[in-house]
Amino acid sequence: MIEVNGQPGVWFISLDAERWLAVKAARRFFHLPYFHAAMKLSARGERIEHQSERHARQNRVAFHGAYWPTGAPYLAQPGTLEHFLTERYCLYTQTPKGVLLRADVHHAPWPLQPAAAEIAENTIATAQGIAASGPPVLLHFARRIDVIVWSPTPVNPFPAKGISPVEARQ
Repeated sequence: MIEVNGQPGVWFISLDAERWLAVKAARRFFHLPYFHAAMKLSARGERIEHQSERHARQNRVAFHGAYWPTGAPYLAQPGTLEHFLTERYCLYTQTPKGVLLRADVHHAPWPLQPAAAEIAENTIATAQGIAASGPPVLLHFARRIDVIVWSPTPVNPFPAKGISPVEARQ
């Protein structure tokens, strides 16, 4: 999460997509960290199995796991961790020249369900320099939510010199 001028938003570290045109467009016009990946999704009842492997020539980056809801849907209440994590209505990104951008986002409140998962392989976090081990500490399921994203606009008109995305999130 990042907050700029009192506006909390999301800072994406890594996003994978199967359609190369979507990856190219998101990188070019939104400056988002999308990666082209082979993906497979299948459902067996409530259980969703997901496989993803990036089309990269360097180190293998992949996810293989399954997840499913374990309870009834509910809406996160203001002041809760779930509300803090899910109710973000903008995203932030940075151009190669260092200009911080914000894109406004619209979506209905997330219909969250408690969830469980079995993760066979997950090298996505480590590929971004983030250490992750063991089962998820917190896990929620949402079947679907439609999102509208507006074009990004500069938050600051000048490049942010010496500020990394990690520092910007703090």
